[in-house]
Amino acid sequence: MTEPVVVEAGAGGLERLRVSGARADAEVYVQGAHVTRWQPRGAAAPVLFLSARAAYAPGKAIRGGVPLIFPWFGPHATDRAKPMHGFARARSWRLVRAEPAPDGTVGLELALDDDEATRAVWPHAFRARYRVTIGDALGLTLEIVNPSSAPFTFEAALHTYLTVGDIRAVAITGLEDTAYIDKVDAMTRKRHGAEPLRLTGETDRVFLGTRARCVVDDRALGRRLAVDKTGSASTVVWNPWSAKAAEIGDLEPEDWRRMVCVETANAADDAVTLAPGARHVMTATIRVAGAA
Repeated sequence: MTEPVVVEAGAGGLERLRVSGARADAEVYVQGAHVTRWQPRGAAAPVLFLSARAAYAPGKAIRGGVPLIFPWFGPHATDRAKPMHGFARARSWRLVRAEPAPDGTVGLELALDDDEATRAVWPHAFRARYRVTIGDALGLTLEIVNPSSAPFTFEAALHTYLTVGDIRAVAITGLEDTAYIDKVDAMTRKRHGAEPLRLTGETDRVFLGTRARCVVDDRALGRRLAVDKTGSASTVVWNPWSAKAAEIGDLEPEDWRRMVCVETANAADDAVTLAPGARHVMTATIRVAGAA
């Protein structure tokens, strides 16, 4: 009988959890608690996009899958020398639990706590726990605890890369009539209209005050991908398009056509302030919702 979870050396020799469940297969790198693959039974095409040029090296973020962003989103607000998107996605997490459930899903739990290195760039004590449920849906739960005697403010995101057949044939619903920060247009604040979002060029938008399901309607692959969430008030949509993709070394030149990021987040206006002893839980649930 095949073990549902195998700990092995993955690409670049990085430790990887390979999951073979009754309902889905997955791969999770311990560095960054990074889900790089999730394939439910019967899915004809990969759900998560992973670049063939992704780098697998200590301290290097992997391009694709679900990078875990904490405790700040994008460049650090006051010190651009600090790592982009915080430190969590390039740190080695600790495997706490890996076990199958009676319903055919497989559950993983990984942990990251503050240490001297994290406090050197972000001077706060914290406990992070990340629970991944692998089944017909991919369930992601990020819990942040403040064990200290002072409050702190943080941003976080589950930077989900989704595979699409052709980004130019994609419509995203769930962001209608929503304010957003346009990072491509000098952080200008705008409002999306009543129609579904269709990407026509480089896109990097932080949609604010969003709690609804987003659905990626993919005519090229003939399917719909749904992203549900809780504890998240921001949704980030990103695609570099052709010119920007050509400048990104760990993307193939045509990768921009085959991916879109729909990120469950708390960023910018929606950053979370956590009181002493308090915890915050953010979840994302990704599923193939049916034919387009």
